[in-house]
Amino acid sequence: MHETLRPPVRVDADEFERRIEKLTKINTALMQRVERSMDQQANAFSLFQTAIGLENQIRARTEELKSALLKLEKANEELKAARDAAERANRSKTRFFTAVGHDLLQPLHAARLSLGELADVQQHPPNQRLAASVSTSLTAIEDLLTSILDLSKLEAGMLVPAIQPIALGALFEQLVSNIQPIARRKGLWLKCRPAHQTVASDPLMLRRILQNLLANATNYTQQGGLLLAARTRGDHVRIEVWDTGPGISPQERERIFEEFQRGVASERSGGTGFGLGLSIVKRMSETLQHPLDLCSRMGHGTRFAISVPISNAAAPAPSPTSRFELASPATYGRMEIPVIVIDNDLAVLEAMQSLLTRWGADVRLARDLEDIGDILDKGDFKPALVLADFHLDDSVCGLDAVKRIRVLQNENIPAILITADRTNETAEAAQKEGCELLHKPVKPAELRALMQHLRK
Repeated sequence: MHETLRPPVRVDADEFERRIEKLTKINTALMQRVERSMDQQANAFSLFQTAIGLENQIRARTEELKSALLKLEKANEELKAARDAAERANRSKTRFFTAVGHDLLQPLHAARLSLGELADVQQHPPNQRLAASVSTSLTAIEDLLTSILDLSKLEAGMLVPAIQPIALGALFEQLVSNIQPIARRKGLWLKCRPAHQTVASDPLMLRRILQNLLANATNYTQQGGLLLAARTRGDHVRIEVWDTGPGISPQERERIFEEFQRGVASERSGGTGFGLGLSIVKRMSETLQHPLDLCSRMGHGTRFAISVPISNAAAPAPSPTSRFELASPATYGRMEIPVIVIDNDLAVLEAMQSLLTRWGADVRLARDLEDIGDILDKGDFKPALVLADFHLDDSVCGLDAVKRIRVLQNENIPAILITADRTNETAEAAQKEGCELLHKPVKPAELRALMQHLRK
């Protein structure tokens, strides 16, 4: 059987070209794929190299970060040590100020009491003038010490305002009664516009500000007088102190608020003082956030003003001591009452015993709680009044002594706490125990007036 032969397939030129073109496209596609594959491999290698570089950079930055963290930790430790040292220094400064306030004012307190007794018995005018001169010197020393302590406490941040309602009428009455004798001796008039507003401020600091402004005006005014006034301005009261003094030049108006600085015109006018009063005024007004304003004309006078917010709350009743600060012992009769005096300073005890005995009081002296027990255990003495120093020995407080006496007598005996500590904490502690408060150095007239009030 024979196979049939087929004739060869004939491919024309067009078909051949199409096949070549197709093969060419396939070849091109394959080449592109190969090239992409090569590019990807190259990119992968590049990324690998980049990753290695980044790893090295990260390692280096990590080391730098560790070093920075170590330095920061060391700096934090140093900062903590410095902060702890500063806190210890502040605590030490606080204890120092407390001790200084007590130790420096304590001898002044004893001297003031002794001088009061001496002035009481002097009948001859020359001796009376001498006693008055000594009293003036003691007052100047007291003002200087108090001012220095105030500035130091402000620097240390120890004076924290205790804002409460204050009746301006009662405050103005106290301020005028204190400054009136000084103004009268200089032949100056002193006017006060009645103030019925109640403001929100720290009572001790506000009184100190106005007291310094009035004292400054009195010192530097040689003729004319002074004016204390209050004006309502919206929700604030503007308290103003005017004088007819020499005035303050524009060049001096910033300098006078610096420590130990006095204006040239003031010095020429014969004014006294240590240049601390206005510095305290400025710092306390800033602490209280009471804006301070100054207006002055050379040859005509000066006006200081502070702006204090109005309080809607009622002000507490003023202390009875405020009404008797100018009273003279000679205006009272004998006070034949039993009094126990507690103080760790023998000079103060001796001065108190001499002064109170002259007033007719039956006096018992105690230095500590043990002495109090010895006095009261005998049963022949029943105190009607207690005079106690705030700081006693062995960290004992005068309030502890008052409470001990009240417990032993089973009676809420009136008590007067005497201290050089002018902080709000001490005032609040005394008020909590129902004790009146007097600050060293105590004026004998003030002490006697308060004793007279408490015996009623």
